[in-house]
Amino acid sequence: MHIQSKLPAVGTTIFAVMSRLASEHNAINLGQGFPDFPMSEELVALVNEAMKNDFNQYPPMPGWMPLREAIAGKAAFLYQARINPDTEITITPGGTYAIYSALTAILQPGDEVVVFEPAYDSYIPNIEINGAKAVTINLVYPDYHIDWTTVQKAVTSKTKAIIVNSPHNPTGSVIREEDIAQLRKITAGTNIFIISDEVYEHLIFDEIPHQSILRYPDLLQRSFVCFSFGKTYNCTGWKLGYCIAPEPLSKEFRKVHQFNCFSCHTPTQVALAKFLHKKEAYLSLSSIMQQKRDYFKKLMEQTRFTMADSYGSYFICGTYERISDEGDKDFAVRLTKEAGVATIPVSVFYQQGKDDKVLRFCFSKKEETLEAAVEKLSRF
Repeated sequence: MHIQSKLPAVGTTIFAVMSRLASEHNAINLGQGFPDFPMSEELVALVNEAMKNDFNQYPPMPGWMPLREAIAGKAAFLYQARINPDTEITITPGGTYAIYSALTAILQPGDEVVVFEPAYDSYIPNIEINGAKAVTINLVYPDYHIDWTTVQKAVTSKTKAIIVNSPHNPTGSVIREEDIAQLRKITAGTNIFIISDEVYEHLIFDEIPHQSILRYPDLLQRSFVCFSFGKTYNCTGWKLGYCIAPEPLSKEFRKVHQFNCFSCHTPTQVALAKFLHKKEAYLSLSSIMQQKRDYFKKLMEQTRFTMADSYGSYFICGTYERISDEGDKDFAVRLTKEAGVATIPVSVFYQQGKDDKVLRFCFSKKEETLEAAVEKLSRF
């Protein structure tokens, strides 16, 4: 039997490749974006409590209502957004799923979607599996800002959506107020949707305000805004997130959602509905992770890597130009085998493999993990 692939260019992800390589060579894995330290014991206990109290059957398709109400309260508190928990919030199995469902809800064959590269690796396959085309625009190296003049030139009558991601994976750059002004200017009076990937909303540093689309009612009316509990509460394996969108958009989103997974893990939703009211748990995250960023960046001064700025996310990028002129994929493989530290080559986040000799490091690790990794890197 032969399947005509809908994603003929897609193979095994670089994350699986590098993690397997790290395991084979007993390397410290600074490639994949997940913490190696424990999550909240209180939140774990709340999940256990929910299971024991028999919250183990299907919740409503859009999600457990007390959780959606807590999310609406959080959106009002953080962004002064008025969100209807009944019609405008859908609980999803992760942020990536939310992005896929949003794109699937709006795209028709022949549509175009503006994607900024380097880009999270699910965006373009999500677009292509729906018969649409990704129009890629490079963020301006080395600070990875958006050139809005280029965006304006890329917009055509076929443009169905623009994907924005802040804080940004893989670079740690963030959208500023001036970017919002340009996004408003380009989309005003059009039928262009916005997919806003905000899974790192609580991982933003240096007291920079997160420019959530939820802050801007005019933009929200055309937007699907996607979030992740996994990134907020250090439980990436739970695969739980949510999408906020106006009622007409949420209605179409839920048509896709109900025939894909229908609903998400009930005990976790029940637990999060209670835990979300503890504001300090998410408000403190930026300072905790900023300390890790600063500590890792200081440690890396012992090496020959040159680290870039990171204003958010789990990640920071660094160039190895003082070490080698190899391509970043080859260098990342050699670094794993010979130095015992796994990273991600940033060229894999470009459709055409643009190679600036930059690697992505995840600093969401215990201090001893970061210290051990840098000790190895300093000898390379």
